[in-house]
Amino acid sequence: MTTATKSVSLEQELNPTEAQTARFDLAAQKLNLDEGIWKVLRYPTRELIVHIPVAMDNGKLEVFTGFRVQHSIARGPSKGGIRYAPDVTLDEVRALAAWMTWKCAVVNIPFGGAKGGVICDPHKMSIGELERMTRRYTAELFEFIGPEKDVPAPDVNTNEQTMAWIMDTYSMHMRQTVTAVVTGKPINIGGSRGRREATGRGIMIVCDEAIKKLGLRPESTRVIVQGFGNVGSNSALLMAQAGYKIIGIIEVTGSLYNKNGIDVKALSAYRQKHGTLAGFPEAEAADPAELLVTDCDILIPAATENQITSRNADRVKCKILAEGANGPTTASADEILADKRVFVIPDILCNAGGVTTSYFEWVQDRQGYFWKESVVNEQLETIMVAAFEDVVRFAEAHAVNNRIAAYMLAIDRVAYTIRQRGIYA
Repeated sequence: MTTATKSVSLEQELNPTEAQTARFDLAAQKLNLDEGIWKVLRYPTRELIVHIPVAMDNGKLEVFTGFRVQHSIARGPSKGGIRYAPDVTLDEVRALAAWMTWKCAVVNIPFGGAKGGVICDPHKMSIGELERMTRRYTAELFEFIGPEKDVPAPDVNTNEQTMAWIMDTYSMHMRQTVTAVVTGKPINIGGSRGRREATGRGIMIVCDEAIKKLGLRPESTRVIVQGFGNVGSNSALLMAQAGYKIIGIIEVTGSLYNKNGIDVKALSAYRQKHGTLAGFPEAEAADPAELLVTDCDILIPAATENQITSRNADRVKCKILAEGANGPTTASADEILADKRVFVIPDILCNAGGVTTSYFEWVQDRQGYFWKESVVNEQLETIMVAAFEDVVRFAEAHAVNNRIAAYMLAIDRVAYTIRQRGIYA
């Protein structure tokens, strides 16, 4: 094989759209999906590219490129986050929108999938520049988003404040307050209790179910978490409280290892004070790439896509791979993990706690009635446990791995709705 061929194949492996499509095609084939429905689901409903002029603090005008892809509205409004990053691509947003469709269908909530992004480096922008960019991006998308159309949420490098700006901009155009246009908002303007911890809590819930299935107990289960942002830190904190032993944290600013377990609460306080994990006295500094393949019971990649590939999957030493991030494992790596008999909790199930609680937030906004946190968490557990059982049952019935089972279950639900609705022509 020539170097050129290798680079092309690796590029294809790391392309999120290729990864999503490969799994979709395999699941559709195993379902004997009708060719017409197959074509409908293979492509997004709508792809938008907007160019956003922003007055920068230095007085210059800068133009940013933004995307919004709406993959499906068959089961309800489309739903999905908005990310700000220098490496955002239309291909990535397209794949993430499709993943959102499957994620919503796996947990059986009445949404389709969407995703958005703006090519920018938010770490080099002031709060004022980010606000102006967010508001103009929202204005460009005004006709295409809304509580009954498409409901954005936070994602990489966006947060509650970003959602507050979007909600306010949309409301100004509507001339009325429309809290349900986005989820992941601050609690005092229509956010939901429990939303911030929801993705991490959902990961813990499915890990609880997986260890029961494998005959493990939390106290003897060693966990390594990649990423210490919202998802990674909350899953680590909640799982530590539930008795799991968190032995490793992988982060850009410093990776840590302690075979006897890390005090996650103390680590969170240290990070808040110092802005980094580096130098935390109660754990050893570790190499991030090596820690990812260190012996553990549960590995939670909760950072970005393409962390486990054909190049390192054979060295992964976990019993359970719980995908906190979207697309952390490539399609080529799936086969290697299947051969190693790793129990994979796929992203479209594992990290669906966020969108499930976003659904609760949307429901509460539309009712104008807000739930206690205990009710949010209880409802989340009911939905996540049912979805886990559905996926495992599908995997056993069709003799496929958990990921393909999750895709089959999701595609089957969306296809059934499309057949019921028919095609408008």
